[in-house]
Amino acid sequence: MGKAERELKFDTLLVHGGVAPGPGGATKAPIVQASAFAQDSAEGLEDIFRGRAVGPIYTRIGNPTLDALERRLAVIEGGIAAIVTASGMAAITTAVMAVVRSGDEIVSSSSLFGGTFSLFRDTLGNFGVTTRFVDPTDLEAVEGAMSERTRLVFVETIGNPKMDVPDIAELSAIAKRHGVPLMVDATVSTPYLARMRDLGADIVIHSTSKFINGTANAIGGAIIDCGSFNWQSEKFPHFEPFYKKFRGFAFTSRTRKLIHKDLGACAAPMNSFLLGEGLETLALRMERHCSNAQRLAEFLQSYEKVAWVNYPGLSDSPYHETAQKQFGGKFGGLLTFGVADRQSAFTVINGLKLAKNLANIGDTKTLVIHPASTICAEYEPEVKGLMGVTEELIRVSVGIEAIEDILDDFGAALGAL
Repeated sequence: MGKAERELKFDTLLVHGGVAPGPGGATKAPIVQASAFAQDSAEGLEDIFRGRAVGPIYTRIGNPTLDALERRLAVIEGGIAAIVTASGMAAITTAVMAVVRSGDEIVSSSSLFGGTFSLFRDTLGNFGVTTRFVDPTDLEAVEGAMSERTRLVFVETIGNPKMDVPDIAELSAIAKRHGVPLMVDATVSTPYLARMRDLGADIVIHSTSKFINGTANAIGGAIIDCGSFNWQSEKFPHFEPFYKKFRGFAFTSRTRKLIHKDLGACAAPMNSFLLGEGLETLALRMERHCSNAQRLAEFLQSYEKVAWVNYPGLSDSPYHETAQKQFGGKFGGLLTFGVADRQSAFTVINGLKLAKNLANIGDTKTLVIHPASTICAEYEPEVKGLMGVTEELIRVSVGIEAIEDILDDFGAALGAL
């Protein structure tokens, strides 16, 4: 990234950062809908395979459309490189498996998205990786969970759906004391609220299907290497050959050339193009998501049939102070609230006309779901408790519609109770 590009404001960076001219001066990256790429000679293809030359080989490994999105994501996050994947879960799986091996441990937030919790507890557990789940806002608990086998600390910037906000800078300090990287899923906050690299994260994860895309027309994920962790460590001997050859790019090179290649969870060219289109309007949309969520949270808090509201932007939220410090007065587009019980939650959801009942977040449309009976239904009560999931809870991904229409929709649905 050149000096002039680094000085661009965030909104401008979304449009121009990392963007290279397309064929014939096109202002959009071309959609290279090809699975493989021919080279002029056997020697030339050998050079690319051996890393002596740069060029596309096969879309599972790389593609010009994917490369264009990776450059842009690295720039807006302030990282040194990015890898795009087929989904947010693919990004987490790929990044984590690049770091840990059988016998290693992860210290992770307990208030995770259900798919991530299942990956850590069940899938990785079956391969000999142990995850110690802790409250990420309890720094003593995080410190106490660290051991000689810990190789990674993992948290979400805003817990989904618990809405807890860990102090990233403090967690970074703990991770550094123990010589391990901090990996942060910033899907809910996005770089619009804060760049995680600036707060001390070493690796940043996004489900680009959500707010980065914004219009629910493409699935994808991204891994951003902040270039801040020293992989030349006795704790990570499996990085040694990559560090010797690629130095500061050891994480990206091991992840791309080994784990990402072998797992095959590659992004699709068309999806990558659509995700790049969504990226340009991220700041505009997030501004409205945040302001609408604040207004809806305040409205719900004042409604007598609402038992509680959980949103970091409310002054009585236990996470308000940390969120204010980290996010500079913006608190995201996600909130949860509770009514009397499960049936009351169903009544409210069924009464909504504008808001859509589905399993997604980050759309331009307002979305709702009852997590306890859907995305977290497979988990036992104690695990749901760790996640902050209760029977009366409704999760809302607040859209960019006119706030008056959103409030009218929720007011009418609550009026049926």
